[in-house]
Amino acid sequence: MSWLKRIRRDTVARWIALTIILAMLISLALNGLFIQLAGVWGRPPLTEIGLLEKAAAIARVIEAAPATLRSPLAQAASEKGFTVSWHADRRNINLPNTPDATSELGKQILQPMLKAPDRRIETYEPADWTEHTEEAHYALLIELADSTWLMFSAPSRSWGLDETPRYLIVIVLALISTALVALIATRRLATPLQRFAEGARRFGVDFRAPPIEPLGPQEIRQAILAFNAMQAQLQHFIRDRTQMLAAISHDLRAPLTRMRLRGEFIEDAEQQQRLFRDVDEMQAMINSALEFFRDDARLEPATQFDLAELLQTLLDDYRDQGVEIAFSGPMRLVYFGRPFGLKRVMTNLLDNAIKYGSEPAIELMTEAGEVQINVLDRGPGIAQASLEQVFVPFFRMEGSRNKSTGGVGLGLSAARAIVLEHGGELKLTNRAKGGLSALVILPVHAGTGFGLQ
Repeated sequence: MSWLKRIRRDTVARWIALTIILAMLISLALNGLFIQLAGVWGRPPLTEIGLLEKAAAIARVIEAAPATLRSPLAQAASEKGFTVSWHADRRNINLPNTPDATSELGKQILQPMLKAPDRRIETYEPADWTEHTEEAHYALLIELADSTWLMFSAPSRSWGLDETPRYLIVIVLALISTALVALIATRRLATPLQRFAEGARRFGVDFRAPPIEPLGPQEIRQAILAFNAMQAQLQHFIRDRTQMLAAISHDLRAPLTRMRLRGEFIEDAEQQQRLFRDVDEMQAMINSALEFFRDDARLEPATQFDLAELLQTLLDDYRDQGVEIAFSGPMRLVYFGRPFGLKRVMTNLLDNAIKYGSEPAIELMTEAGEVQINVLDRGPGIAQASLEQVFVPFFRMEGSRNKSTGGVGLGLSAARAIVLEHGGELKLTNRAKGGLSALVILPVHAGTGFGLQ
């Protein structure tokens, strides 16, 4: 019984086997339908046109009549598409010289009908005309008792198919049937795979995405269930990590606060200020590290928003602080992503452009299937060997960790992490005339697109 259960399972192997079987069955059905509609493949043989039975009846009547009446009777028996003629001599009949004209059909069918086992009977088909093919037709010769002859003629069937077009039609019908079944089967297999891919992409931009409904053949359902289990484990891990980091944040701030309070009792003012600077720096490092590892922006659900308006809002905020940033791009661009996370990316990049360079600018562009945001500045740039190293957590170009000279080296790491979680990339390049270019490339996911104005 176990093998029966395996056969009944909705598996990919089962669908492939069914596809092949159905393609063969439908091909046979279409071929059978063609035979019914178009008749016999080629010119039908003499036994299939009803000439023999009619010829036997007419031959018996004419043979019983006097010789003077046989020609008129033969002419009277003729009709459209069927000609009967009486000939006194076989040599006067113009027919192809065919060696096997004396057919076995006469012995098997006509001789019993005529009740004359010794009668000579000759049959001719259109294929026997090797010359003057325009005269090709069916012909049946029956010798009468007085050695005279009756000839029955019927025209060639014009709808008969030759071998080449017949094979072409069979091939076309087989291709049609195979394509039809393959289309249905592939849609049956592709639909759950497409939903699986969409669910995986949705989870890539939204950690709170619901699990994917397991549909399709057994192998695809098992893959979806495994992915759902992995997704649940990741979500559980993220929740646990967030709670753990919140506890660490609380536990670390308490001793730092006690250190600051104890520093108030140090009488040496210089030593006291050094201690306070160390405490402030440690506090800043802890806050930055916790913000980086916690990163609430990664838990933000993806949604449709106006990316151009988000950038304009950032530029207005900097303008209020007395910093002018040039903007180039469309005034409206609807994008599907996490606005809070992308705002954090742009803030980090613009802060660096302002802090370490001059003439900050931002460009918003669209390419086929992607959106590009380029943050530019004029400044010293970054050494070619350090263009990738600056993305390493806690790496800084400065020698000190003084707050006045920069952060703790997590801004670019967090920015790249957010961009990667959108399925994009963040690249730094030095500009030809001095300065740095920070290019953010964001993909446009299938089914979301973007709107321009």
